[in-house]
Amino acid sequence: MENKNIANNLFLLQRNESNALGYNTNFLANSYDVDFDILGKAYENTGRAYAKLTLAIENNTCTSPNCEYERKQLKILKEAPALSIEFMSDLFSQLEITESPNFDPNNNFKYTVANSIIREKPGFAKNYGYNVSLHLIDDGSQQMVFTGPLLEEPLIINSVALQTLQQSGTSIVSDTPDVNKLMLALMPQVGLFEPEMVDEEGELTPNAEISEEFILKNADGTFDYKIIDIGNGLGRNVLQFDMDKIQRKAMPFLNAEVAGVLSSEQNAVALWNVYLAQGTSVEEDDQMVQNANAAEKSWSYEKDLPLDQNKKKKFEKSFIDYFMNNYIRQFITNRLPTVTEDAAVFDLSEAKKAKAQKFINDNNL
Repeated sequence: MENKNIANNLFLLQRNESNALGYNTNFLANSYDVDFDILGKAYENTGRAYAKLTLAIENNTCTSPNCEYERKQLKILKEAPALSIEFMSDLFSQLEITESPNFDPNNNFKYTVANSIIREKPGFAKNYGYNVSLHLIDDGSQQMVFTGPLLEEPLIINSVALQTLQQSGTSIVSDTPDVNKLMLALMPQVGLFEPEMVDEEGELTPNAEISEEFILKNADGTFDYKIIDIGNGLGRNVLQFDMDKIQRKAMPFLNAEVAGVLSSEQNAVALWNVYLAQGTSVEEDDQMVQNANAAEKSWSYEKDLPLDQNKKKKFEKSFIDYFMNNYIRQFITNRLPTVTEDAAVFDLSEAKKAKAQKFINDNNL
């Protein structure tokens, strides 16, 4: 069965980024009402309520002992405007994540709808059946309520619930880590490069190369080259690397990075869904019109959190594979010899004869 969140999020992304409405005569012929007046409607009756509570306290006509209820409600009303601004700011900043270039479409699509209403996207106006309102609750909390055709039932978000999640480091919309930034920051830390290959900002220099200690050598100390065919009967030597040694050296740093990413499991799920699950390369990701998503390999925020040990292990393996294949591989593929004469192009047939003769000599055949 198709993932409902993926289908709806990708539909909304296409709709919000499309120019199609510019050619829709019905859309152009009608007015577009996005005057939700969120704060105005939320506070339209608070002045009367404030005056009534104040008079009750002053005239000692309260309905509660020592006017406790009335004083509490008066305090709530005084603090409400500042709370509204903070609540709306926090909520809207989280909803805005749905517009990120690497947004995971496995997030709940209702938040993409809510963001489209808030940002006044074409087609999400009052005259299209959409609305958003703010409600002040007697317990001092506040609620944002989103309604509209794409929402089967109202989406209600409470200020206290949102604040509680934020304090625990949880967002209602998962922000996908920038995998390229994350991997590039990790490169200088894995112990494969000499200190002079790292600049003052902690980044690899343009001429950075993996340390010579990871290059394969023969028993006599000479480099153990691999011969590659470059066409027209010609070949050249390239260095070979000890991949086991490279991985052993990098593993403690990679394990520490994985542990750091998994400390926020919702971000790890987003990283898995957008980048790791399908095993795409950086080049493939860059060339895609729409970011890759894990599709049937997706992990669900609702069902798979907290992640079990099997998924954590799978995440770790995919993270390491992605790092090795996309970031280390470029430093070890077809790297030319450092010895000038060994880097020259040569005749492949002659090289094969020489190699065969060397084998005969070495084995006293």
